[in-house]
Amino acid sequence: MQIQTFKIFCDLAETESFSRAASLNGITQSAVSQQLRALEERYRAMLIERGKKNFWLTPEGRVFLEASRAILDLHGKLGERIREMQDLVAGRLRISTVYSIGLHELPPYLKEFRRLYGDVEVMVDYRRSTQIYAEVHDGAADIGLVAFPVRKKGLKVDVFWRDKLVVICPPSHALSRRRKVRVEALAGERFISFEPDLPTRKAIDRVLKNHHVKVQEVMEFDNIETVKRAVEIESGISIVPESTVSDEVKAGTLVAIEIDGIDMWRPLGILQKRNRRCSPAQRQFVTLLQMGIGEGAALLPPARKSPRTPNRP
Repeated sequence: MQIQTFKIFCDLAETESFSRAASLNGITQSAVSQQLRALEERYRAMLIERGKKNFWLTPEGRVFLEASRAILDLHGKLGERIREMQDLVAGRLRISTVYSIGLHELPPYLKEFRRLYGDVEVMVDYRRSTQIYAEVHDGAADIGLVAFPVRKKGLKVDVFWRDKLVVICPPSHALSRRRKVRVEALAGERFISFEPDLPTRKAIDRVLKNHHVKVQEVMEFDNIETVKRAVEIESGISIVPESTVSDEVKAGTLVAIEIDGIDMWRPLGILQKRNRRCSPAQRQFVTLLQMGIGEGAALLPPARKSPRTPNRP
């Protein structure tokens, strides 16, 4: 039995008119009569006494009307509850990120998101870029964060930030006295590189090759922290995202030098699976990334938070 049948019966009982019940439900008067007849046959009871001048509910009809109203009310509340669940910012959010973004760009966003939506359990996994693309595509991660994002089938890619690449060296290095340096001045320098398959390494290699600059690659690492430590102990110089060395520059353990004459930027991308329904938590986190933190966070589109549970253990 369809939910519309209960509504038709309620309309018929309340209006005491087959024609008005038909009009309210966009059907013919004969269809209303057929619905009523089908109900009476199913329950083997007369629900409405009808004649030329008489129209009233039988005792069985009053029982059926009361039940119909309860069913319609429950159905309406169910729809409201589902809509509430679709707007509820709660549950689990799985983020897969490369080390450099996860350790430097991501933390302030996580802090702000957790302040706004404390009922969301945010899980962060640190992966290599190739793993992140696969995890987002396979549904193992809701959001992927990578540098130099590339378009791949089945994935939605959005750039949310661009970070300047700079030369870093220890304070004792000859280049440390310069505010800017041309890429050609790096020729012959001992160079601490990222591993060859990392996107940032590939971008740096392209720039060096295009400017016919050859460096002495003395070490290769798969994460930014190890690269910085190697430069600090005077093993060589490197090129890294500026945001990743702000603490070391402030502490005086590293010097960051702007690259003159070339715009070297590292775009940061958000990966999401295409044609997959986003949870409210996922939508809000992506919005936060795209709008930034601070004042921008106050401009987030409204979304209902999960009600706090007092005295939660």
